[in-house]
Amino acid sequence: MINETISSGRSTVLRKNDSHELIITINKKRLQDIFIINGNSFKTKDISRKDLNIKQNEYYMIINRGHIPLDIHYDQNISHHSILYNPYKYENSKKINLTLEKFIERYEISKNYIDTLPKWYSFKFTYNNYNLIFVRAEFGLSIQSHKHRSEFWEIMGGTPIVITGGKVHYFVNEGIKFKTPKNTYHSIINVNVDINDFVIVKEEWQGRFDENDINRVFNPNRYY
Repeated sequence: MINETISSGRSTVLRKNDSHELIITINKKRLQDIFIINGNSFKTKDISRKDLNIKQNEYYMIINRGHIPLDIHYDQNISHHSILYNPYKYENSKKINLTLEKFIERYEISKNYIDTLPKWYSFKFTYNNYNLIFVRAEFGLSIQSHKHRSEFWEIMGGTPIVITGGKVHYFVNEGIKFKTPKNTYHSIINVNVDINDFVIVKEEWQGRFDENDINRVFNPNRYY
């Protein structure tokens, strides 16, 4: 594949480059409409053509934030590049929410939770001072930000990709912690392929917690 067209609000898959530098070309007027993962960088503004040069063996992904389709040209065939994460792999599958029993039986879940939030790609237990979030294999949470709270994450299980503070952290080990200030884009992606390999995140916050205080800038699980 040399050319690719992405609809509004969608993205390429997250690929890994091979042993040659890859040069991506996008109309200069459209650079303001994209977010890009290039290696360990997650860039959302002031993107230049230089940011579209992908070094050897680096991961890359482009998100179309514009209102019209985005045309992408690669200077080489990328069909053989390995795919680490495909946000649309289960786009046409039946969406069935995860159930409470699945986690109660398998994990040592503290019973003093005050609420749950089941979705078909994640499950959240809410406690007085923190949330415990489970993310399904081959799925990611939306890329989002908050106006009224900072968040503190601790990886409790799995080896996710963590996006925060303009950086991308790959295959994060258990026990690693992250702080995400207000108005900072962040996400967690579970790149495991075994259906039973959940990523587990303990989420604490500072400020006012409100489920409506979520600005989702990329939400592939809605498949709009």
